[in-house]
Amino acid sequence: MERKKIIHFLQEIGIQVVETELPDDCFLPGLSIEKNTILMDSKRMKFPGDLLHEAGHLAVTEEKFRHLIGTEEMDPDWPTPGDEIASILWSYAALKHIDIKPEVVFHPYGYRNQSEWFIEQFQSGNYIGLPLLEWMGFCSASEKEGVLPFPNMIKWLR
Repeated sequence: MERKKIIHFLQEIGIQVVETELPDDCFLPGLSIEKNTILMDSKRMKFPGDLLHEAGHLAVTEEKFRHLIGTEEMDPDWPTPGDEIASILWSYAALKHIDIKPEVVFHPYGYRNQSEWFIEQFQSGNYIGLPLLEWMGFCSASEKEGVLPFPNMIKWLR
């Protein structure tokens, strides 16, 4: 159920998810990113929440560079540490928006054994990376001019 909910949300915001056969050596089992598309191998994918994290990488990448993702033309330092933390926080906003449990995205086999820590931080309102997401124009840290604060988002793609 979570996978369908996630895919529907991603397609609504303009991120395509394409079912295809992928090799065993993907960074995340059953998932790969190519341009503005997430390639998904349902047989190999272990955690549906990984779709949101990968989508976060697409979302926080500037539009003018998204078409380079998965090609040799993309900066070899992509994603940067800043992109990584922004993707993590973006995925938290997304899971809140589509009403799925944080444990779906922040599962025990990801995030370098820090999944519980991320959940604790975010649920207590310590939104690590919030100034970066705000700078990117995704959200506001506080209510302003009728804009609700994070985890509400102004937009989903940079």
